[in-house]
Amino acid sequence: MKPIKVALAGAGAFGIKHLDGIRHIDGVEVVSLISRDLEKTREVAAKYGIGHVTTELADSLALKEVDAVILCTPTQMHASQTLACLRAGKHVQVEIPLCDVLKDGEEVAQVAEQSGLVAMCGHTRRFNPSHQYVHNEVTAGRFNIQQMDVQTYFFRRSNMNALGQPRSWTDHLLWHHAAHTVDLFAYQCGSPVVKANAIQGPIHPTLGIAMDMSIQLKAANGAICTLSLSFNNDGPLGTFFRYIGDSATYIARYDDLFTGKEEKIDVSGVAVSMNGIELQDREFFSAIREGRQPNSSVASVLPCYRVLHELELHLNAG
Repeated sequence: MKPIKVALAGAGAFGIKHLDGIRHIDGVEVVSLISRDLEKTREVAAKYGIGHVTTELADSLALKEVDAVILCTPTQMHASQTLACLRAGKHVQVEIPLCDVLKDGEEVAQVAEQSGLVAMCGHTRRFNPSHQYVHNEVTAGRFNIQQMDVQTYFFRRSNMNALGQPRSWTDHLLWHHAAHTVDLFAYQCGSPVVKANAIQGPIHPTLGIAMDMSIQLKAANGAICTLSLSFNNDGPLGTFFRYIGDSATYIARYDDLFTGKEEKIDVSGVAVSMNGIELQDREFFSAIREGRQPNSSVASVLPCYRVLHELELHLNAG
């Protein structure tokens, strides 16, 4: 089996998660690492045995041996870098969100379709074993979602990343963190979002973003979702999903799943790994080998960004 040779852009917290996941996937080799700080990038490259290091994505795209690119870069660069990868003839997986401006995401989807390449967005919740378990129950007809109650909470009153290091860019509750749940809700229900509403709290004086937000969604099949988001919450941190259905209640915390009575459900047999990022990467590489569209292809997640766009217009209108 010829190895798939990969360039990875972004040697920060999420880039490291992908490098750790790829270590467990046969037939894949990361051959190029791109990040802003050359010395730190060299340190990460040495740890993972990556031969080529650069601060410019274009340098990696120029390498003929590179088959595919994984982008773990700041949100504001996602759409333009995805387009650059596709136009260079490389398969591409871009971390969530696909874009923070809808027209940019629509351009990516158009170029991806014309290219025939695999273009995937890292909507990790589709791959977490906990959510896969619920999805399997829905598709088997054993469980129908009536309501999802979701809390996305961080303590991020200064601009720090998941490793506690200063960020060079500003994260966003709507275009990044809400994207996970808006997409997951429609995906799990198997029904598009037909109604959406949002309100937000005060704008942070220096970060320039709302630190608290509330979103309501309704799917065409009647299911509803309530999503609360905050950068002000001082623990516990992360996203917690409560699925309320006609036959059960499930609580999902990343790769773990519980009943509504906090009884742990064994999801170890759902997939070949318990690591959602690794499973996401496995899907990307499998789609490349099999010449098919991946789960969470750019085309399949675009409806989520249309909803976010409508919510943004609503919020901006006051």
